[in-house]
Amino acid sequence: MTSPILVTGGTGTLGRQVVSRLQEAGREVRVLSRRSRGSQDGPISQDGPVFATGDLATGEGLSAAVRGVGTIVHCASNRKGDAEATRNLVQAAQQESPHLVYISIVGVDRFPRGYFKAKLAAEGVIADSGLPWTTLRATQFYELIRNGASRLAKLPVIPVPAGFVVQPVDSGEVATRLTELTLGEPCGRVPDMAGPQVLAFADLIRTYLQATGRRPRPVVPIWTPGIGPIRAGAMYPQPGTGATLGRRSWPDFLTGEPAGATMSG
Repeated sequence: MTSPILVTGGTGTLGRQVVSRLQEAGREVRVLSRRSRGSQDGPISQDGPVFATGDLATGEGLSAAVRGVGTIVHCASNRKGDAEATRNLVQAAQQESPHLVYISIVGVDRFPRGYFKAKLAAEGVIADSGLPWTTLRATQFYELIRNGASRLAKLPVIPVPAGFVVQPVDSGEVATRLTELTLGEPCGRVPDMAGPQVLAFADLIRTYLQATGRRPRPVVPIWTPGIGPIRAGAMYPQPGTGATLGRRSWPDFLTGEPAGATMSG
């Protein structure tokens, strides 16, 4: 009999897709929730995952949430306190010694500022935890790019940082890869994951405008100080590192098409 899998951030963009895939694989899934869902430590629906109440920020309830699990998938993230939350999770998990699977961001070591710095610190907490672990770094999800593009598309002239180059990825494809890693053996740091295209932010915006039927408008690159590492490629995997590449492109995502539907040869 296999042990349950605990997923933190299990209702977020990535986490809910991981939960779904793990359930499709026949695994028992427990989702960490900061607030009680009304059925303490129990399922909300017959086919849904079990929700366990626990607070990563304070550590309250985590010992009970991790009890009996064989794997923890740590998808929860916050722009403040990420390392401390991860430390609380690791401390609670010591009693079970589960396989700890973590999702991080490509470039956290090449642009260690703000949120990226916090994610890098969380990686260190996991690597030094003494627990068996696996960490996957992925590039920005299309959903994040789309949300930013939607806001910018309201402007008559759209300013974008010059030289801002990324390689965004479909969150569903990352969820599939993370599920594979969760069901496998601990691997430590695995190759990064990114989408199939390296794109300038200006091109991402232009494609968004066209795909969503918005009125064309000027997209103006603006020199932005302090992002030299990004201009040098910090936000996507380095060549020759064996990165895992998704198949679904940015235009595919925007039009709701499957992978490869709008890629040109």
